[in-house]
Amino acid sequence: MSVSLIVLAAGMGSRMNSEVPKVLHKIGAAPLLHHAMAAGIALDPARIVVVAGHGAEAVAKAARDYEASAETVLQAQQLGTGHAVAQAAPLLETMPGDVIVLYGDTPFITAATLERIIEARSRHSVVVLGFDAADPGRYGRLIAQGESLERIVEFKEATDEERAISLCNSGVVCASAKDLFALVAKVGNENASGEYYLTDIVAIARASGLSAGVVYCDEAETLGINTRAELAAAETAFQTRMRAEAMENGVTLIAPETAFFALDTVIGRDTVIGPNVIFGPRVTIESGAEIKGFCHLEGCHISRGASVGPFARLRPGTELAEDVHVGNFVEIKNSILDEGVKVGHLTYLGDTQVGEFSNIGAGTVTCNYDGVMKHRTVIGKKAFIGSATMLIAPLTIGDGALTGSGSVITQDVPADAIAIGRAKQVNRPGLASVLFAKLRAAKAAKKGQ
Repeated sequence: MSVSLIVLAAGMGSRMNSEVPKVLHKIGAAPLLHHAMAAGIALDPARIVVVAGHGAEAVAKAARDYEASAETVLQAQQLGTGHAVAQAAPLLETMPGDVIVLYGDTPFITAATLERIIEARSRHSVVVLGFDAADPGRYGRLIAQGESLERIVEFKEATDEERAISLCNSGVVCASAKDLFALVAKVGNENASGEYYLTDIVAIARASGLSAGVVYCDEAETLGINTRAELAAAETAFQTRMRAEAMENGVTLIAPETAFFALDTVIGRDTVIGPNVIFGPRVTIESGAEIKGFCHLEGCHISRGASVGPFARLRPGTELAEDVHVGNFVEIKNSILDEGVKVGHLTYLGDTQVGEFSNIGAGTVTCNYDGVMKHRTVIGKKAFIGSATMLIAPLTIGDGALTGSGSVITQDVPADAIAIGRAKQVNRPGLASVLFAKLRAAKAAKKGQ
């Protein structure tokens, strides 16, 4: 049976004290919204509808950035979760199959939990995700007998006896599209907040002769983000989980507590990650690579047997083939390094193609930007770029070519040629001592003033 997703993402998040919509704050280098969408996307949903409000344009863009097919509807007034779900009715009420309601500020619901919810739908018309809370606080309470759910009571409406219940509502709900929107249409706002509570659909369903059930998950999955402190706690929880998963998958972390992952980081087994390595978005590392300490990687692909660092920065568009070596204080952006290339240290390569088994000397810079446009440098196979070479793009260095150290190369270099582009050296005998004497005298005079 097909499933569609509704992701509620309309809140301003006033407790974050931010102009940024709450769901766009990040953990693991990705917006909370992306985390919430990730578990649902694992179900291969027919449609994804994000309900936006504050910062709707930015929220819609973020949703499309993660999943191009995501659609957005606007909740102009935040009148409660039931009202938010109702905004998706024009898009989904005639869809076949089920709808799962997720929350953009609840990033840790897993695909496995959602699959259990879908399975429970074979026995109940409405399924709610619940958890046993160590500190129930102001969560809504689930009144249940085993898997059978009788009703949900919001904290503001609960009696003292009901508030003593530790089984709490995560907010995640699943029902057929037909039932969900029919039930939501019957929700009223006669309550302490004057809002339309999605939770009311359970009592409405039971009154209509429909069954309601509850699926249980660990409390950690239901962590919601409302403050900067909770955002920091979520980051810690996310990183702890990612480190554990990486090691379980055969990755060596020299100092696990110092490695920081992104939501979409992919690392093959038998890769070794040194201390203080930070992964930004869109990093893939194949098996058997080594990332040494204090590297920052983003938007790059690193192949088997490559080594990077220490103290290297790989920026978006970087592709390292097998057995490439990138050493300390090297920065690479939008460049492809073919098999066996060596870039030992103190180098910047931008908008560059380097052929296999070439060597890039220390202090080399591809000067790719003229102040307006970016230009590309192409270096052939088995070329040798001498230390402190400035390559003024656009430029092509042929296979087997060599540049002299300290050269400024402004013209293409043919294959197997040597290119030297240095200013003529002029020596002036005795002038150094004369110059130093003048400078020291000037310094002494300045101190005496």
